[in-house]
Amino acid sequence: MLTINDLTYRLGERLIFDHAGVFLPGRSRAGFVGRNGAGKTTLFRLIAGEIAAESGNIALPARTRLGRVEQEAPGGPTKLIDFVLAADVERAELLERAETEHNAHDIAEIQTRLADIDAHAAPARAAAILHGLGFDAEGQQRPLSEFSGGWRMRVALAAVLFSAPDLLLLDEPTNYLDLEGTLWLVDYLARYPASVIVISHDRDLLDDVATHILHLERGRLTLYKGDYTSFEKQRREAALIAAKGARKAEEKRKHLQAFVDRFRAKATKARQAQSRLKMLEKMEPVAAIVDDSVLPIHLPSPEKPLSPPIIALDKASVGYGERVVLSRLTLSISNDDRIGLLGANGNGKSTFAKLLGGRLEPLAGEMVRAAKLEAGFFAQHQVDDLNENDTPYLVFSRLMPDAPEARVRSRAAQTGFSGARADTKVAHLSGGEKARLLMGVTAFNSPHLLILDEPTNHLDIDSRAALIEAIMDYEGAVVLVSHDRYLLEACADRLWLVDQGTVKPFDGDMDDYARLVLSKSKTEASRRESEPAQVAEAAPKRRDAGFYRRKLAEAEAKVEKFSQLLARVDEALAAPDAFSRNPQEAAKLASQREELAKALALAEEQWLELAAEAEG
Repeated sequence: MLTINDLTYRLGERLIFDHAGVFLPGRSRAGFVGRNGAGKTTLFRLIAGEIAAESGNIALPARTRLGRVEQEAPGGPTKLIDFVLAADVERAELLERAETEHNAHDIAEIQTRLADIDAHAAPARAAAILHGLGFDAEGQQRPLSEFSGGWRMRVALAAVLFSAPDLLLLDEPTNYLDLEGTLWLVDYLARYPASVIVISHDRDLLDDVATHILHLERGRLTLYKGDYTSFEKQRREAALIAAKGARKAEEKRKHLQAFVDRFRAKATKARQAQSRLKMLEKMEPVAAIVDDSVLPIHLPSPEKPLSPPIIALDKASVGYGERVVLSRLTLSISNDDRIGLLGANGNGKSTFAKLLGGRLEPLAGEMVRAAKLEAGFFAQHQVDDLNENDTPYLVFSRLMPDAPEARVRSRAAQTGFSGARADTKVAHLSGGEKARLLMGVTAFNSPHLLILDEPTNHLDIDSRAALIEAIMDYEGAVVLVSHDRYLLEACADRLWLVDQGTVKPFDGDMDDYARLVLSKSKTEASRRESEPAQVAEAAPKRRDAGFYRRKLAEAEAKVEKFSQLLARVDEALAAPDAFSRNPQEAAKLASQREELAKALALAEEQWLELAAEAEG
């Protein structure tokens, strides 16, 4: 499907791809992994033809349709459902032509092609994708301009999925999804009938979706068969073999060098020593596979634990002003709890987290917090709010105004910014480094409670593993909001579901929750597929009788037009000498008759659907 041969590409002085090559089979789903900044997004741009390689080539089969989410979120007055439907360019063009075409043969061809691509079921399919990504029926009718950037990126993803390209390129698609959207997307991609390459740091996605892992390291591409767990196993085995080979080569090198050092001065052994010296010079060093070191993440534990519970809620409610978001909250948190918050975006997870963190007070009921309770709050949007002119040293120096420089630099080093890195401006830090810095600030006062809202968005797989270890070592309570199922499974020992205006313990594990989310999506999809006309014509206001009169008149005119055309063709074919006089023309007419019959049947079906809807 995709062939990359001898690819070389430089970004300034930096060599991104060094004669890289790989062959990706058709209908494969490849997880694309590598260090942050290694060049994964650059390869997508090369495949899409946005930039040109220094040498080498990238080959795809002729007429391959590429699908990729643009970096910029869409906007404007277009309704969500219309934006997604427009992504199927062929369907949109055919529907436009169907409204203006008068030639019988062309009309029949258009209607046949629309039937072939199942065009009239498209609205239901588009609505199902949007619903899976978190948009209800009402939201699908709203304009793009009413949504935030993150939600509009979801719409862009929905449009790409709806267009069903032959090769789907996804760059960290879960970064702007909640857990529910991520679970739906994983299920969708696992069943995707064409080829997929997905850049992701989500281990569960890579395990559940990938049939291959494409690894980018030191400018080279290597394809491994299997999921991410299999890839890790293969890498460990390769590292052991390489290390063993390196030890053997070094032992041989030492043996040869010892012989040369011992006998090169002896006339009787000089020739043998010389031959071994040449052998030493020709020996290629065997490089063991060595991963770039990942610095640990340090979350300092509270100096003195508090008596449990550290927070207790009794019939409490919380919201903004007079608007109640959550109510009937009767819960408690102990000093060593690990709680994962579940629930779709918009259900109130962030509101609940703010209540626990002391940023909101209850509107009613009772909330008791332990005396001297210190809470640390990490939210993903705070990463983008860091001052770009600050440095890690300056950030920590403000938190330690009376401390000497050496102590401030020591604290920065504990967070992962030692030496010159402590003086690097935030503007020049990677997303993962910014997240590390913010994590260090969040945990600076050794809080008793850590609230982590999407902490993994900017972290690669190894840094996520370091975060899991840090949470394991941390001795306070943790509340996690994350779309990363692997993180929740590894760290959370209790699950709370934020749904229907309250928060309750969830009786089950992450597998149970995944089944619940997917069953809801499939039920909704089935309902929509059984009502395609209603989805296609959904409107915020109830239609009046005039609307249906116009639509029925249009449908009747279409049926009448096809009936007349069909009658003409039948009359021509009924002539006694139709086939003997001009066999080629007669065969063409017979083919047109078959296409017109299909178009007439489809037009009649549309008329019946409209009539039934009007009667309802």
